[in-house]
Amino acid sequence: MLLQAAPHGALQGDAVVPGDKSMSHRSLLLAALAVGESRITGLLEGADVMATAGALRALGATVERQPDGTWTVRGCGVAGLAEPADVLDLGNAGTGARLLMGLLAGHAFTTFLSGDASLRSRPMRRVTEPLVAMGASVLGRSGGRLPLAITGRNDLVPITWRSPVASAQIKSAVLLAGLHAPGRTTVVEPLPSRDHTERMLAAMGAKITGEAGADGGWTVAIEGEAELAPQAFLVPADPSSAAFPLVAALTAPGSALTLPGISVNPLRTGLLATLREMGAKLELANERSVAGEPVADLEVRASRLVGVDVPAARAPSMIDEYPILAVAAAFAQGTTRMRGLAELRVKESDRLLLVAEGLAACGVEVAVEGDDLLVTGPVRATRAARIDAHHDHRIAMSFLVMGGLGSAPVTVAGAETIETSFPGFADLMNRLGAGLEAIEP
Repeated sequence: MLLQAAPHGALQGDAVVPGDKSMSHRSLLLAALAVGESRITGLLEGADVMATAGALRALGATVERQPDGTWTVRGCGVAGLAEPADVLDLGNAGTGARLLMGLLAGHAFTTFLSGDASLRSRPMRRVTEPLVAMGASVLGRSGGRLPLAITGRNDLVPITWRSPVASAQIKSAVLLAGLHAPGRTTVVEPLPSRDHTERMLAAMGAKITGEAGADGGWTVAIEGEAELAPQAFLVPADPSSAAFPLVAALTAPGSALTLPGISVNPLRTGLLATLREMGAKLELANERSVAGEPVADLEVRASRLVGVDVPAARAPSMIDEYPILAVAAAFAQGTTRMRGLAELRVKESDRLLLVAEGLAACGVEVAVEGDDLLVTGPVRATRAARIDAHHDHRIAMSFLVMGGLGSAPVTVAGAETIETSFPGFADLMNRLGAGLEAIEP
């Protein structure tokens, strides 16, 4: 699918973005481990989350969409899922696949996992290594890549795992496996990663603790063999999805947007902190707590941005937002240096490479130095460009925003991947004043 973004003027209105992708996956997975029926409101109905829902159905959980748009999940209890009859196809859902591995490690049967070309190319060894250390068996391609087979056991060994990177997916997979191990399972991270799994598990009755280390690290421990109580989950709007209309409004003169009901979990607000440092006019209104998660309405006004130095320590709180931050940096005065982006190389694509190549194609001054990305602006006149999204929804949306802000259109190939996280993206942007349209190949 080809989408083209033409230069536009000011954006105005309310931008209601879909439910948080991370929390949607976790709501389904944890509800499947509860005893009884959970209800989920605000679930993201993108392709990735639907792939997780399909996998859980194949494992014996009852997952249904109700006429009012809410979802119900009748769980099977910890270690109560059933052996699937076929390969579980997770599509493009990296979060779903990695967290599901942790869940399956505590079930004494073999499950085969696969996905689309993008998911099959992503490394999984950082997740499978701790699961093998706990007693699960994993057989996959080089690098632990999909397709793979995981054979769990109902007597996993509790461990202390020192994660080489701050990754909520690694941490969550180990914690989910830890539910099936007698005693305490501990994960030590070099920096705190997003904590939705811990918050949800605590609300469901699990004994889980978190503690900061003197070196800036973070330690989370869970007591195994818990019984999880069903919940009424309320999923707030996704800050990673909100980043696209947010940056477009900050950069298009005369714009004024409100983005209601956004998660402002402090481990997800690195982009907001960075944009404020760049001079963004961003205000939080109607701050509140929803199901244990901090939520607010974001009020955004067009702003004159300047380049800043983004520290590597901020990466865990904004790892998905670097592509769209790079677009904002292209229109800021001076150089923005984004440090320590090695993790971007193992996302849905090599995002560091694709961002740099895409910006250069649009006429932006950009450089990669090791794991740092340097973008110098403001770009005086952008060039018309065609960008291959390489099955990466965030690359696709970032360069569609770029096309709207520059002086020449940008065409994105592979824009169908946007449906994995942001159904209705083009329609929403056009209602605000953008100019996105599907074109013939």
